[in-house]
Amino acid sequence: MRLATSLTGIAAALLLAGTAHAQTSDALEVNMHEVNADGVEEALGTVTIESSEFGGVLLTPSITGLEPGVYGFHLHQNPSCEPAENDDGEMTAAQAAGGHYDPDSTDTHQGPYGEGHLGDLPVLTVNEDGEANLPVLAPRLSMDDMTDRALIIHEGGDTYSDEPHLGGGGARMLCGVTPAS
Repeated sequence: MRLATSLTGIAAALLLAGTAHAQTSDALEVNMHEVNADGVEEALGTVTIESSEFGGVLLTPSITGLEPGVYGFHLHQNPSCEPAENDDGEMTAAQAAGGHYDPDSTDTHQGPYGEGHLGDLPVLTVNEDGEANLPVLAPRLSMDDMTDRALIIHEGGDTYSDEPHLGGGGARMLCGVTPAS
């Protein structure tokens, strides 16, 4: 019952955010590129980030060419989409982006509405046509948090918990660097 109530509240917030958000000149547009262990590939679209009059930031994707489904979506610490070695010494897609943005060092993954790290964004939904265009509201973030970071879309979904590891998002498949302030 709690999950259903939470999802209803989230859906209402998204509906409001998607239909009545502030159009401000401080909007950021981030090109989202395919990434792999060899480097950064072509862009599949963009994510526009802007302040929301309801608090937080609104992220509006315009991405095509993905398989339908739900994907983990996170703000990462470093402004890089380059591959780097993981803890096992293997080259990993967009590893240079570092971990999820966690300025308060909570070291916990609780989703965008929890008390964990701030890099937890609402999941990205891709429709049957392979398009991601549904806006998501990140209520705990500000535009200042969004500058000079990396946005990552993961291959898997997100449980908004620490188990499986970081919500089960899995490998990094798309990445974009937000502009510096």
